[in-house]
Amino acid sequence: MRIELRNLAGKRLGHVQADTGSRPARVPVIPIAARPIRADVFLRWDEAIDDAGSLRKCVVCGCEELYVRKNMPQVTPFIILLAFIGALVAALGLANHPATVALLILLLIVDVATLFLARRYLHCYRCRSTFMGAQIARYMRPWDRGVADRMRVTEREASTLLPTVLTGAVPMQGAVESAP
Repeated sequence: MRIELRNLAGKRLGHVQADTGSRPARVPVIPIAARPIRADVFLRWDEAIDDAGSLRKCVVCGCEELYVRKNMPQVTPFIILLAFIGALVAALGLANHPATVALLILLLIVDVATLFLARRYLHCYRCRSTFMGAQIARYMRPWDRGVADRMRVTEREASTLLPTVLTGAVPMQGAVESAP
């Protein structure tokens, strides 16, 4: 399972690779190029995985509120634009040419394939971590504004939450420390 770590503003801090079978307590953070840091994350596996092997709690912060989101490919807005143009062409009656009909059918196939290729990821409401490759249980629901408002992290909670997420953050050799 790959875990994308984010700060409270939603910026990526790095990611970790964790094996749900061995359940490591401490894993090194693989930093992003913009913020080269050397850090470890202490994962909280207590009651995080249910009997079916699905993740039910955030292993980064221990939050029990997770939601499912489909991650659409980056080509999706372009396909939507092409579908709109195709609908406009069909509405204007210009879809009589066999090449136009073939292009519209190809566009339909690409659009349906995009929907099937979209992957589902788990996200934590509190620490905003993203869990890729985790088994998703049936009882996980999509994002809910009520839960998000209830789980909103205040500044006081952020000071206690973030040190447990990234402990021992030391800049790498030759890295320039910049103020956030």
